[in-house]
Amino acid sequence: MPVEVGKVVEGTVTGITNFGAFVQLPEGKTGLCHISEVADDYVKDISTYLKEQQKVKVKVIAIDPKGKISLSIRKAQPKPPKKTNPKPAAFDWKQREKDRQMSFEDKLLKFFKDSEEKQQQVRKHMKDSRRGNGFNRKGVAR
Repeated sequence: MPVEVGKVVEGTVTGITNFGAFVQLPEGKTGLCHISEVADDYVKDISTYLKEQQKVKVKVIAIDPKGKISLSIRKAQPKPPKKTNPKPAAFDWKQREKDRQMSFEDKLLKFFKDSEEKQQQVRKHMKDSRRGNGFNRKGVAR
């Protein structure tokens, strides 16, 4: 089976360098899998992903005129299914209609009331968290 661009073949890692891994392909040809093509994650040390004599599936991504073969391990892996967006949050349409009927001043008062309640919750949380650390306000142990 001749090596062609776009084909996925199985090979054996024959050498590891700091910039990639050499892979022995069928028919005795050798290609290079650059370190950026080993995994989808950042690869600092290729030895953490590959060992010599390890069998790997690679995709042939390029063959230059001189016969150098570029390979990719990450492109040979099946793509994970796309994540679907979860259902949107429930929306209270009745409340929206009520809000539309409110005057601007009423909306502003409601906003200030809600804001003040949230600030009080934050202040209470901050006060409670300061009490539990074993120190008073001046930083002296109790």
